[in-house]
Amino acid sequence: MTRLLVSVVDRAEARLALAQGADLIDAKDPSAGALGALPLATIAAIRADLPADTVTSAVAGDDEDIGRLAQSALAIAATGVTYVKLGLGHRTARPQAVAELGRLLTGRGRFITVLFADEDPPLALTTALREAGFAGAMLDTRRKSGVRLPDLLPAEALAAFVADCRRQGLLCGLAGSLRRDDIPALASLDPDYLGFRGGLCRAGDRRGELDPLAIAEAAARLAALRQGERAA
Repeated sequence: MTRLLVSVVDRAEARLALAQGADLIDAKDPSAGALGALPLATIAAIRADLPADTVTSAVAGDDEDIGRLAQSALAIAATGVTYVKLGLGHRTARPQAVAELGRLLTGRGRFITVLFADEDPPLALTTALREAGFAGAMLDTRRKSGVRLPDLLPAEALAAFVADCRRQGLLCGLAGSLRRDDIPALASLDPDYLGFRGGLCRAGDRRGELDPLAIAEAAARLAALRQGERAA
C-alpha cells in the first residue's frame, strides 16, 4: 500500500505534516538542491520532537565522493532517524560504487538510495543495491524546474522499477515535483511511498511554507485508495 512522504525543514513543519496525515517525515533543506541536507542538530531535533513510532528519514546529500557521502550518511544515521537517503549521481550510480558504499555503511543504519530520473539512471541497479545491503531505492528529479517524474519516465518504466524493487525486497519510493493529481496514477503502480515537497507548499513553492490543507488532501486521497484496495 502506498503511503505519503512529506519533506520538512524543521520541527514545526514536521509536527504539521504528521498532524495532517503524513506517513513518513523526511528532513530536507529544499533551498540546497534536490537532496540538500539539514544541519545534524536540526535533524536530531525533528526526530526527538516526534512520537517514537513515527517513521522518519533525512537526506545526506549526493556527494560524488563515496567516502564523504558515507561519512555524511553515518553522521545522520546517528541522529536516530529511521532511514537515511543518499543521492547517486553519474559516478556513484554504478554497481562498483554501490558495493563500496554498502561496505562502508552496512550494519550501521538503514539507507535508501535516490536515483535521478533526469540523469538517465540505471534502473536495473536494484540487484546491486540489494546485494550491498541497502534498505530501499527512490526515483526523484535533481533539477527542480517544474518537470515532474511522470514527464521524464513513462508509466511502463516506473512500473518496472517498482516491480524490480519488490523482487529485490527493497522499499520503493517515487518523487520529483509531483502534484496531488499524480497520486492515483502513481499509487496504482504500488510503490511504498510517494514523496512530496513543492506540491504541498503554498503556491507550489518548495522553498515556501507547507500548506496543511494540501497535505491533508494528499493523505486523504491515498487513504481512500488504500481503503478501495482493501474493499476489493
